[in-house]
Amino acid sequence: MTSALAPRKPERPNRPTDSEEGRPPTAGLGDIGRRYLDQVRAGELGALPAVAGLVVLCVFFSLLRPVFLSNLNFANLLTQSAGSIAIAMGLVFVLLLGEIDLSAGYASGVCAAVLAILLTNHGWPWYAAVAAAMLTGAVIGLLIGTLVAKVGIPSFVVTLAAFLGFQGVVLILLKEGTNVSVKDPTILAIANDNLSPVLGWVLLAGCAVGYAALQLRRSRDRLGRGLAGTPVALLAVRTGAVVVLGGAAVYLLNQERSRNVVVSSLKGVPIVVPVIGALLLLGTFTLQRTGFGLHIYAVGGSAEAARRAGISVAFIRTSAFVICSCLAAVGGIIAASRGNSVDPNTGGSNVLLLAVGSAVIGGTSLFGGRGRVVDAVLGGLVVAVIQNGMGLMGYSSGVKYAVTGSVLLVAAGVDAMSRRRSARR
Repeated sequence: MTSALAPRKPERPNRPTDSEEGRPPTAGLGDIGRRYLDQVRAGELGALPAVAGLVVLCVFFSLLRPVFLSNLNFANLLTQSAGSIAIAMGLVFVLLLGEIDLSAGYASGVCAAVLAILLTNHGWPWYAAVAAAMLTGAVIGLLIGTLVAKVGIPSFVVTLAAFLGFQGVVLILLKEGTNVSVKDPTILAIANDNLSPVLGWVLLAGCAVGYAALQLRRSRDRLGRGLAGTPVALLAVRTGAVVVLGGAAVYLLNQERSRNVVVSSLKGVPIVVPVIGALLLLGTFTLQRTGFGLHIYAVGGSAEAARRAGISVAFIRTSAFVICSCLAAVGGIIAASRGNSVDPNTGGSNVLLLAVGSAVIGGTSLFGGRGRVVDAVLGGLVVAVIQNGMGLMGYSSGVKYAVTGSVLLVAAGVDAMSRRRSARR
C-alpha cells in the first residue's frame, strides 16, 4: 500500500493553449471539413443541393447534346437567365422575412413599360428613363410594403391583388396592347452586346483580387474577435476555384461565336454578366456586412424577438419590398433590352414562377431566416439549364414546365425536411 506521505510524482505541466498565450485559435482544414459535415447532417444544406444539381444537369445535357457546352449556347444561357435572376435577387430579401411577392413579375413589366414609353415616345435620355423606371419600382415596393407592414394585410393577398392590378396598368400604359420598341443603343447594349476580350480578363483579375482581399479581411476580423481564423490553404483553394472557373468561362466566351465573321464578330463576356455580378456583390454586402442585413435575418427568424430587441420590424419589412421591386425594375430593363421592345407580356407568362423557383431552388427558405443573394444566381442557372437543355433535346414547353415545377417541389421539400431536422437537433 502506498503511503499517504510518499512524495507525489511531479505532474507534467499543461501545454498552454492559443488563448492562454494570447493568440486566437486557428482551425485546420480537417476541422473545417468536419464542421461543414456536421452542419449538413444537422440540416444546414445551404446551396449544396443547387450546386450538385447544376453539375449533374450540365454533365447530363453535355453527354446527350454536346452543343450544350458550345460558347454560343453558353452565352445564350447567361443572357436568357439574367432578367429572372435579377428579380429572384429581390425576392430573396422578401423570402428571408417569410413573406412572398407575387407581383414582382408584372412590377418589372410596369417599370419596363415606363422605360420604353419615356425613351421612345417622349425622347428622354437613357439615364433619365432608367431613373424613372427605378423610381417606379421603389414606389411600387413602398406601397406594397406599407400595406403589409403598417396595415397588416398578409403579403400573399396584397401581392396577389397587385399581380392582377399591374396587368391592367401595363395594358393602360401600352394602350391595350401596343408594342413599344426600344432603340436606345445604351439600353440595347445591356443584353445584346459584349465586353472586349481584354476587358473580360481585366474584370476577372479584379474579381479574383477583390475576392482574395475580402476573404483575408474576414479572416483577420475573426482573429481580432478571438475566433478561429481561416487557414491560408483554404483561402488559396477558394481563390483558385474562382480563378479556374472564371478563367474557363472568360476563355470560352472570348472565342468567336458568330456564324458569319465577315458580317459581324461576336465574342466577349456579355455586358449583362458584370451587371448581375455588381448586383450580387451589392446584395451580398447588404445582407452580410451591414446592420440592416442582420436585422432582416433577425426579423425572418423571429419577428417578435426582433421587436423586443428594438428592431423596427415595420421598417425592415417595408424596405425589403422596396428592394424587391427595385430589382424587379432592373429585371424589366434587362427584358426590354433583350427583346428590343416592351409588350403586354413583358413580366408576365412564367417570369414570376421562374424567379421564385430560382430563389427557392438556390437554397433560400420559404419559411424565412435562411438564404443568400447568391442562391438566386445558382437557382437561376439551374432553371436556365433545364429550360435550355430540354429545348436542345426537342422537348415541348409543357414538358419543360412540368420538369421545372418538379424541381421546385423537390427543393421546397428538401427545405422543409432540413428545417425539421435542424429543429430536432
